[in-house]
Amino acid sequence: MSSKSEITLEHFYIFNNTYAKKEGEEKNKILYYYPAKVDIDNQIKNIGLSEAIIKFTESFNPGQSCDYCHTQKTRQIYFQPEIHFWMVMIVGVPFITKENDGTTYMEYLNDEVSSTVCQAILKQAYTIFRLFMGSFDNILNEPDCGSVILLRYKLDHFYSRYLLSLKLNNSDILDIFHGLVFLPLDKITFLRVQCFMNLIEATFPQVKYTAFLYNNQLVWSGLEPEDMQVVYNYLINTLLPAHLEKELDDSSISRNSSSPFTTSHYGKFVTGPSSINDVKKLPKVFINYSTKPISLYLIVYRALNATVCLFVDSTNSPMFYTTLDSFLGVQLTSLVNSISEQYSKHTSVTTESSPRYLYFNKLNLAYKSTIHNDHKRFSNVIVTSEVLRIITDINSDTSRLKETGEIVIKTMSDYWIVGKLSNLREFFVIIQQKNASIIEIDDEVNRLCDQQLKSIFFH
Repeated sequence: MSSKSEITLEHFYIFNNTYAKKEGEEKNKILYYYPAKVDIDNQIKNIGLSEAIIKFTESFNPGQSCDYCHTQKTRQIYFQPEIHFWMVMIVGVPFITKENDGTTYMEYLNDEVSSTVCQAILKQAYTIFRLFMGSFDNILNEPDCGSVILLRYKLDHFYSRYLLSLKLNNSDILDIFHGLVFLPLDKITFLRVQCFMNLIEATFPQVKYTAFLYNNQLVWSGLEPEDMQVVYNYLINTLLPAHLEKELDDSSISRNSSSPFTTSHYGKFVTGPSSINDVKKLPKVFINYSTKPISLYLIVYRALNATVCLFVDSTNSPMFYTTLDSFLGVQLTSLVNSISEQYSKHTSVTTESSPRYLYFNKLNLAYKSTIHNDHKRFSNVIVTSEVLRIITDINSDTSRLKETGEIVIKTMSDYWIVGKLSNLREFFVIIQQKNASIIEIDDEVNRLCDQQLKSIFFH
């Protein structure tokens, strides 16, 4: 009898080798280390080994940093988010315990760990930290209080909780894309949303940027795509699920109960006051790294299935929230009715026999998937783990295809997996047909392209 282990996070550390100028100062380069129970000597030893691997590989390809290192039992992932700063994640490879002639041994399943997925998770760990805490360089240069001590404190405060939420076993190709799900609307309804968001910015000068979501799908955003990418995934994977779970757990509050400020609508603050006498501290976010970083406060407001994000430059008195609640709640309740009609038109029913597909556009970071039952993933996947691994491998191979190309794979379990690349757009189709020919599969893929991607140009 055999038992299979899971992918585990063995070590996670952040260091800066310029902080150790002399021998005996090696511990100064350590900014954060997980797990904290590892003694300082082993921390220094592990970081020193990572440094050695990074420097050794640079001699083969100057200017190109090492991304990962494979061993039998671990997968070591390296990422340099800022100059002189390195983040390292060491993942334990799953194994199966077997017995043979009375001897127990472990067979390691290296194929079940994707280095590109792990690297994407490591990069997300940095971008989400940067969103709420600022970049490492910004923290070090904060007026009056910027220091390495402050950086160590913020790293420990953030990652001691964040790492516990990682779900390595449920990670897949969507972690590489880290994309946005857009809700297509007709011109009139979209213009209504856009005018509504512009009106918010005009009415409340402290609002610098806005975003609008409906049923976890993005309708409008005034942020840069890279900033919205991080904010969006934080909203749909962390903030909104926790908010809805809290409401469902509270038996005295219905999900569609009226606002605590008024009874004329159903809007509520997700981040902000829960009542007129309870003005909570707003989360601060750091955005605009492509130009000049700025810090703003994030107000998230929800009415029925619509979510409005406001990025404001100052906190305000309870009267501000009362005015904002009245303004947002009444208009949102009316706007949601129009959007819900459009949403129902774009909601298609997928049967078990229907071909599954996954689409991603690098230009606007949009993705669409029928192999995941929801946008939050977390093991809610229809296809097998083998198919997901193959899609990830095809995605890695698309770098060799340059601008356009196609890869077709058939598995032993009668899955056909087709990956198409064109104009920075990737399209994956999964079909399970035992006796299908490659011509029939090609016809089915073309039919799906015409049906699902009418406005997308494929060579």
